[in-house]
Amino acid sequence: MLLGLGHRAVAQSGSALRSGRRGRRFESCQLDFEKCLSRAIRLLPRERRTDVRPVRHLRDTLLLPPLLSTLATSYLNLTTKLPVMSGHNKWSKIKFTKAAADAKKGKIFARYSHEITLAAKSGGGDVDTNPRLRAAIEGAKAVSMPKDNIDRAVKKGTGELQGATIQEVTYEGYGPAGTAIIVEVATDNTNRCSSEIRTIFSRNGGNMGTPGSVAYQFDRKGEVRIVDETLNEDSATELALDCGADDVETGENDGEWVFTCGPTDLQTVQEALSAAGKNVTGIKLISVAQNTTEITDVETAQKVMKLYDLLDDYDDTMNVFTNFEIPDEILEQLS
Repeated sequence: MLLGLGHRAVAQSGSALRSGRRGRRFESCQLDFEKCLSRAIRLLPRERRTDVRPVRHLRDTLLLPPLLSTLATSYLNLTTKLPVMSGHNKWSKIKFTKAAADAKKGKIFARYSHEITLAAKSGGGDVDTNPRLRAAIEGAKAVSMPKDNIDRAVKKGTGELQGATIQEVTYEGYGPAGTAIIVEVATDNTNRCSSEIRTIFSRNGGNMGTPGSVAYQFDRKGEVRIVDETLNEDSATELALDCGADDVETGENDGEWVFTCGPTDLQTVQEALSAAGKNVTGIKLISVAQNTTEITDVETAQKVMKLYDLLDDYDDTMNVFTNFEIPDEILEQLS
C-alpha cells in the first residue's frame, strides 16, 4: 500500500509537470509521497531504524531499504527540476502544506495536553515532586507546544481551571489474523469513545473484547525517553546498566534513546537519568507483547495496518500496543 502510494505520487507528479498542471493535484502528490515515506520508516523493524533519520524534509539524506531508496531518488530527481512557481501557486502550496502540518501538530499537542493534565491530576502540579508531569512538560516543549497550552493543561489537572474531566481508559480487542491490540485513550466522554472505538474495530475486520481478554498476552514495562546526541550504543548501554534499566535502544527522533525497565523501577530509572544530567522527555508504562504474530501475506498486512492506523489516528488515543510483525518482503509488496 505504502510503496504503491509512493509510486503513484511520483508518476502523477511527473504527469502533472509534463502537462503543465502545477496546481492542487501536484501538491497532493507531494504530500502523498511524504506521508508514505514517513509511515514506511515507522513500520521498519526496530533493528532497521537505527540508521534511518526522521523525515523532516525531502532534501534529507535517507538511508532506506533499496526499494524505498529508489523511490525517494526518483521523487527528489523530479522535484529538483521544477521551475519557479508563480506567486499565487506558491502561496497555494504553502497553505496546503501548512494545513497538513498544522493538523498533525494539533494532534501531537492534544496528546501532550492530555498527558500533562493526567499527570497533574494524579501527582500534583509541582514538577519537582511529580516526575511524570516534569517529563510530559519536557516532551511538550520538545515539540514546541506553546507555554500557555502547557499552563492550561496543568491547571485543568490540578482543578484550578474548570473544564471537562479527562479520564484514562484502556480498550482491548483483536484484529485480522487474530492479532492482539491494546488501545489507551484519554477522553472526556467515555460513552462516545467506547462506541467509536468499537465501530473502528468492527468495520475493519476486528472485534473489541472485554477487559483482560488481550492484556494477558502482554508484559507491562516502564519506558523512559531522553534526548542526548552525544551518546552512542556503547555509552548508552553503560548508562542503562548504571541506572538500573533492562534495555536501551534508539528512538524515532535524532538523539533520542529509549530505556525500558520493570514497571516498579520506572521512577528509579527516571530519577537516575535525571541525576546523570540527562534531558528526560517521556516517562510512561507500556505493554510489550510476549509473543508476536507474523503477517505472511499482503492482503492481511493491508487490513492489519489499516486498523492500526485508524486506531492510532483516533483523536483521544494516547497509545496503541500490538503483537503483529510484518516482514520486509511483505512490507515491500504492499500496494
